[in-house]
Amino acid sequence: MSKKIDEEALAEAYNRALSLEKAGEIDAAVKAYDEVLAIDPDDHGGASVRIASLGRGETPTKAPDAYVETLFDQHAEMFEDVLVDQLGYHVPMLVRQRLQALELGPFKRLLDLGCGTGLTGGALRDMCKDMTGIDLSENMVEIAHEKDLYETLFVAEVEDFLDDNDEDPFDLIAATDVLPYLGALEPLFFGTAENMVEGGIFVFSSETLPDESFAGRPYMVGPHQRFAHAQSYIQERLADTGFELIEFSDINVRMEEGQPTPGHLVIARYRG
Repeated sequence: MSKKIDEEALAEAYNRALSLEKAGEIDAAVKAYDEVLAIDPDDHGGASVRIASLGRGETPTKAPDAYVETLFDQHAEMFEDVLVDQLGYHVPMLVRQRLQALELGPFKRLLDLGCGTGLTGGALRDMCKDMTGIDLSENMVEIAHEKDLYETLFVAEVEDFLDDNDEDPFDLIAATDVLPYLGALEPLFFGTAENMVEGGIFVFSSETLPDESFAGRPYMVGPHQRFAHAQSYIQERLADTGFELIEFSDINVRMEEGQPTPGHLVIARYRG
């Protein structure tokens, strides 16, 4: 049994931390975020990610599940309006365009990791005979279900699903807008390899920062509380897990406060 959270104390500490961060009082903000974590160890508000984005503490290996689930459950109804219409997010269509340009597909079985409301599923529906979607947010999965795009949908954390899945392997696995909530990529890449047929295609997007920002680190939390990955880290981990690179493209993932968010669109083939 987890202890009951003092919601009033949590809100006070979190709002105080945000105010201090906005005022540029970083040490005091970090101390307040530590209070938040003491009240809510599961970290529904993503305090650990915010501390890392301020350049303090250890960088977590991933965003807390409770934070990701809460974030997307809360924004499910307005998700597409905000992400597509306001922030200019078109990665699923970029995926479709590149797969077609490279003459990859059609595919028998797609696994859409972090499927959300089904943007990638909608973009690839006519290229795939059978589609399975996975997302941690139940509210997002409900919206995807209403679109009747996928043969199968699961509410699950992607790494857990890949580790536990005993269904037939897939010949296309997509992970659009998943890496910004993961730091260490080994569990994702190993899990993808374990669930893929030989010769299968792995396509995903990532966010990045200038090389000097990483200071030799493989990944870090950027200023908007999402993970950014160094290109070299992605390429090394793909090779380590049995993938050969087909294409590594620079893209604008989305707009953020009027500025483009640099990232990559990566297509790789599993060698087996």
